[in-house]
Amino acid sequence: MPQPCRPELDRDTPALVLKLDANVFHHGGLGVIRSLGRLGVGVYAVQEERFTPAGASRYLRGGWVWRPGTEDADRVLLGLLRLADRIGRRSVLLPTDDAGALFVAEHEAELREAFLFPKLDPGLPRQVADKYALYELCRRLGVPCAATTLASSLTEAEEFLSTTGFPVIVKLVRPWHEHGRQRRSTTLVHTREELSALFERAGGTSLMLQECLPGGADADWFFHGYCDARSICRPAFTGRKRRSYPAHAGLTAFGRAEPNAELAAGARNLLGRLGYRGIMDLDLRRDPRDGEYKLLDFNPRLGAQFRLFTDDTGVDVAVAAHLDLTGREIPPGRPVDRGFLVENYDPIAAAGYWRRGELDLRAWLRSLREVDELAWFARDDLRPFGLMCARLGWRVLRRPFPPRSRSRTPAPPRYRPGRATSHTERGNR
Repeated sequence: MPQPCRPELDRDTPALVLKLDANVFHHGGLGVIRSLGRLGVGVYAVQEERFTPAGASRYLRGGWVWRPGTEDADRVLLGLLRLADRIGRRSVLLPTDDAGALFVAEHEAELREAFLFPKLDPGLPRQVADKYALYELCRRLGVPCAATTLASSLTEAEEFLSTTGFPVIVKLVRPWHEHGRQRRSTTLVHTREELSALFERAGGTSLMLQECLPGGADADWFFHGYCDARSICRPAFTGRKRRSYPAHAGLTAFGRAEPNAELAAGARNLLGRLGYRGIMDLDLRRDPRDGEYKLLDFNPRLGAQFRLFTDDTGVDVAVAAHLDLTGREIPPGRPVDRGFLVENYDPIAAAGYWRRGELDLRAWLRSLREVDELAWFARDDLRPFGLMCARLGWRVLRRPFPPRSRSRTPAPPRYRPGRATSHTERGNR
């Protein structure tokens, strides 16, 4: 049986997975740790808590328990530079959330000597991550997008709904802000009462209403890729979002990599016009009314489901970034047809589709045969899956007892060696 391709990376250049948002169930960081760690790269990570599931990976060289917040830029910058000193050499910096991606782009000058990351217009990531600014950008460039408005009250929202009607997608405009982290960033709303409740919880903050485009499970697509210094996107991957949580309006619970030349050409054209560099994750929906793929979200960082995509040379977007930023060629390859499932979200997502009459038990079980990679479970790295299950169970048990809110000053990062740390490194701590 032929062995899978293994691209040759610069193993002397480590990588740091940066996440500023506190979410212990974020599986994208674990994907980076495994993808680069299996190829011999030393991977470090920022972790919000000691028992974060990704921090248990056998491929993690070391991690920092750190919740810096994002309001004090000087504190975040000082902490990152301390991390760079502890690593001891310039490392590839890979943000996995919007807050981290925006911070790195906007503090490029201060971080450049310590880390390797793409150089781009410092305002571009914020422009495309901001949901309403992205809509305005699409309108200006002639990029297909869904009808959208900003509303600060139910009355303003009803004016928009008089044209589009229910259901409607309601989004936080800037979900990376501190005030938005305890609220769902995207909600599918079916009634006036649900919409009224959202405005009450928003507390005067404007909400973005986006037309809910028609289409079933086959309409939702995404595009992942990596753009080099010339904004040439390679590799470029397209896939279909089969199930999301919540249904049709949330993160990917089950997806498949599928070729789509038309979508890929449109995405590459947009990235070239923007002069974009680095990793990106785009969400699109095909509108059956005109056949166009309409851009819904542009995430200027690595997507949580990026491990759905790899090519026949063994390159995914994290590997491509490491190769390019260390001066190595990205080998040409063809995308591999794969399925990817997130164990802690897909059963809940499937229940949502079942309630809508779009999925039955037999169809769900058949879809599981299409899965080639899981977000948490891996035969060569079992501890993250076990810890994820334990933490998920604990969260369910604690649900009737909400935790007490405690104000605290963000502490400096505390280093913890990972399971991949060599004995020599442990001795030199």
